[in-house]
Amino acid sequence: MIVSSTPSFMSFDGADHSTEQFHSAVRAQLAQDIEVMFAYAKLPTPLVDACRYVMTGQGKLVRPLMVASAFTSVNDGMKVATNINTASDTLSSNRTNLTDTALNDDLEMLLENDSDYDMCRRAALAVELLHTYSLVHDDLPCMDDDELRRGQPTCHIAFSEATALLTGDVLQTLAFEVLTAEMPTFAPFDTAIASQLFAVFAPRARRMVAGQMLDLNAEASPQISQSDLEAIHRDKTGALIEAAMLMGGICAGATALQRMALQECAQHIGLAFQVQDDILDVTTSTDTLGKPAGSDEKLDKSTYVKLMGVENATAYAQSLFNDGRAAITRELSRHESSSNTDNDALLALIEWLWARKK
Repeated sequence: MIVSSTPSFMSFDGADHSTEQFHSAVRAQLAQDIEVMFAYAKLPTPLVDACRYVMTGQGKLVRPLMVASAFTSVNDGMKVATNINTASDTLSSNRTNLTDTALNDDLEMLLENDSDYDMCRRAALAVELLHTYSLVHDDLPCMDDDELRRGQPTCHIAFSEATALLTGDVLQTLAFEVLTAEMPTFAPFDTAIASQLFAVFAPRARRMVAGQMLDLNAEASPQISQSDLEAIHRDKTGALIEAAMLMGGICAGATALQRMALQECAQHIGLAFQVQDDILDVTTSTDTLGKPAGSDEKLDKSTYVKLMGVENATAYAQSLFNDGRAAITRELSRHESSSNTDNDALLALIEWLWARKK
């Protein structure tokens, strides 16, 4: 078997690891996996340079965090012993020298779940690739014509419009390829899990594009209703958030009830995330956002702030976050072993999202 890199986010315990430490571990793993993917893909220049440029910017990485948080929550990461990272460091550096007596129960569980963890890594990489492709294309002159993204010049400004177009194209194809690609540092893909991931990922990728079209159709429309706006954003923003949470759960072997809870949570959080974005667009500076503030107004986009005002939009976002929390908390409460929700990675992520300023 190909040895995977150290599973640094296998556990989440509020007593020992803060939310930020957990998120930092996920981001660090993703950064390593992005480089492995580029080495595998062997893209020509300047395409590889543009891809690396957009994939390694200062993004929030919300969707990979959702994959990892859902995976960890379903796995009940609180039960993983605190010495697991030390043991897995030894495994990664010299697995062949480990004897049976060196493997405690927790490390044995880690080895059994090695493929599941690596499928989670693949899923986190896939959703970030797809999301980044959508941003590259959104920024093009034929779309939003933006010059700043994630605190740096957009891809077509830094390279060229043609390169940016191809960058989005190849990131989209890689998003699906990485789920089953034979890449170094990844265990061989699990066929059963991969097929489930494709079944969740592909239709939501299509919905994301359809939502973008609906959003363009709605520009400068004075008659758009809240239900129309929600229909746009349940696809444009919410579909990929649904995919991220469901894919994390699938990699962890989520039950049917757990998948239902994850999907319900994602539907609320996906909409809340878009309402938040609309609010931040008018209340936060360009320096903080990392992209032009006020761009929605410049493009005369239909937004929740335009429809409801900042105060009502904020209250609506909070109610959606509350509904998302409730969906997960109900599922956690079904299992006595998971009743301590203070240590749940997905609930911690929701709190982090509610407090975000960009």
